[in-house]
Amino acid sequence: MQDEDEWLDLVDENDVVVSKKLRSEVHAEKLHNYRAINLFIRNSKGELWIPRRTADKQLYPLGLDFSCAGHVESGHTYEQTLKKEAMEELNIDIDAVDVHVLGKTTPADDLSCFAMNYEIRSDDVPSYNPNDFVEYFWLTPEAVIERIEKGDSAKSGLPKLIRRYYLSVSKNSA
Repeated sequence: MQDEDEWLDLVDENDVVVSKKLRSEVHAEKLHNYRAINLFIRNSKGELWIPRRTADKQLYPLGLDFSCAGHVESGHTYEQTLKKEAMEELNIDIDAVDVHVLGKTTPADDLSCFAMNYEIRSDDVPSYNPNDFVEYFWLTPEAVIERIEKGDSAKSGLPKLIRRYYLSVSKNSA
């Protein structure tokens, strides 16, 4: 289970650490200058593995989520956080798979924070943590957007990043 009061680094517009605050304060104050990671799992059909969050999550309960996501704790790097979160949420050893960097986003991209965004290609359903997710779907990027547009709840950044990385004019190659 995640510690809601973990320390998060706060960064300037260049993603340079300037201070730190407790996670609960960052969210209570609706700050956007913290760091996170997002991971998509994409299968050979081009579908994304999209889990649904548990009902007891403080943010976006029962919402559709990235395949894996997490806050970068104070003093940690994006890469360390990816490794930790993938193991905790999906039982995936990042050192044993091929990880593609999709890109970095910032609050200037109309997103909640600074984030490194990654992708793993796999046809296997991860051994996900039932404390994090209650169900999952293999969905095309278009189908994820359609579900959200029809009212399925989701993390606010999910459709934005799917549009950016999977529905843009220059789609990623399969």
